[in-house]
Amino acid sequence: MKHSARMYVRGYAIAAVAFVAVLANAPEAWSRAPKAVRCQQMTEAVAKALFEEWNKTLQQNPDAVVRTYTPDAVLLPTFENGPLIGSSQIRGYFVHFLEQHPVGRIDTRAIIPANCNMGVVAGLYTFTVNEGPGRVDKPARYTYVYTYKQDLRRWLISHHHSSAQPKKAEPK
Repeated sequence: MKHSARMYVRGYAIAAVAFVAVLANAPEAWSRAPKAVRCQQMTEAVAKALFEEWNKTLQQNPDAVVRTYTPDAVLLPTFENGPLIGSSQIRGYFVHFLEQHPVGRIDTRAIIPANCNMGVVAGLYTFTVNEGPGRVDKPARYTYVYTYKQDLRRWLISHHHSSAQPKKAEPK
């Protein structure tokens, strides 16, 4: 083999080795495999944003509300017997609930420490709903159990318990 041909082949060999070395040490961003999501923790800011997102869906439609729940979520609803399990049953509840044009507000919120990618938020909230010719407030208690879905990169409700707040006892 002539000297110039050997230099030409050696140049390609060096380039190929360099290319393989770059690929072998490529940054994670170059790889096609999804990055592992680090542990997500429930915080006051996250809990507030999740409620605001859910509350906004109440002004849209039942399908928008259902998208905030996991497909196998459990709902213990405020104004109906439950449990309601899964998207279909939860959607059925919200079809009727949204007819009252509910708007919710958080009165109290407590975040209960939970595992990685799970959060529990509980407290009191009030819904303003259509009743008769006007709008009335319906105070209730709530617990949301959120699960961070890594494949979707978002929090979803996996369990939601809501119950009417008992009326204060009349003094005797």
